[in-house]
Order: sequence, then structure tokens, then C-alpha cells
Amino acid sequence: MKTTTIRELKHDTTTVLSWAAQGETVEVRRHGKPVAVLSPVRRAKQIARPDFAARLTAIYGRSKSTATGTAVVSEARGES
Repeated sequence: MKTTTIRELKHDTTTVLSWAAQGETVEVRRHGKPVAVLSPVRRAKQIARPDFAARLTAIYGRSKSTATGTAVVSEARGES
């Protein structure tokens, strides 16, 4: 664990925060006594999202439609 003083924290905040960003816990001291502890943020696990492209490929294969979306909708409505 790294230590720093309040003075150093005030004058060189970027450096002290970069220590925490790199995973280091930093103890802040006033007159040689600990007053605070800065620790890195715990990152939330990434959510596993479904692979929609793989699902579409499994359902429809790799063939591409020559009709436009407008034409498909119009046909479904009975407008063509």
C-alpha cells in the first residue's frame, strides 16, 4: 500500500489518483496519522449479451434477400 500526505494529495492529485487507477491502494496521512484510504473502483462484470448475428445466421443462413424492407412490408400488407 502506498502512502501520501494531504499536501501531496492537494498538489499532485493526478499522480495519487493514477496510483489508484493502476490498482494500488493509497493511504492518506495527516501529521503521520492515517485519515483516509483511497482504493481502486471495483469494476462490474461485463454482461454476456446474446450473439444476434449468429442467431440470424442459424435461422436464415448466409443468403441475402434482394427485396428491400419497404417491398417486404408492402407485400405483407397486401399493397403490392
